[in-house]
Amino acid sequence: MRLWQAFFEELPRLGDVEGQNLAVERYSGEGRPERFADLAREVVSRNPDLIVAIGPLITLAVSAATSTVPIVATGTHPSSGVVPSLARPGGNMTGASVELGYEIWEKRLQILKEAVPSASKVVYLDIRTFWESASGQEIREQLRQASRLLQISLTDVLVEEPIPSEYQRAFAEITQNPPDAIIASGTSELFLYRQLIVELAEKSRLPGMYPGAITRRPVG
Repeated sequence: MRLWQAFFEELPRLGDVEGQNLAVERYSGEGRPERFADLAREVVSRNPDLIVAIGPLITLAVSAATSTVPIVATGTHPSSGVVPSLARPGGNMTGASVELGYEIWEKRLQILKEAVPSASKVVYLDIRTFWESASGQEIREQLRQASRLLQISLTDVLVEEPIPSEYQRAFAEITQNPPDAIIASGTSELFLYRQLIVELAEKSRLPGMYPGAITRRPVG
């Protein structure tokens, strides 16, 4: 995966060469949170020296499966319940996060409003499992507060599972009562089909705010 290119390029510099003195086993939950617990147990059963977990939901599953195997987590905020704080995660967990706190979602909605001043109706797109989690609730509360201040009507549209047909269904629902813009969840479970999300938003002529790095032309 292109986003992990720097990670694998750094390993040889540190003396770890895959195929020589390093074995890397790659696993994917394929964006299906209902599979994460079984996947985490399978990974732990392999008795690895280290687990790198991507995203809060898979990190929660892995941390529940082992208290001894070291875990490096990315994209996980303390309020997800995985660690007490970024400074002192404790236990068998360490990692990094670029999440600035859930207050950043207020700023994202504000920026979207500045980019589209006429926007009075905005759809928030999320996957149901993350939307129902503690982190999802925090994000929704921040967005609700911001929407009230900005006088925006905010509506949630949920993807039941991250597969193409579900995104197509969600956008068909969105276009029945077209909003002025869309803001997408930043959860890693949506990342697999990030390009499809942008393409569907473009097809619907919807300006969008996307927390992840997506290199597409802006909707005009």
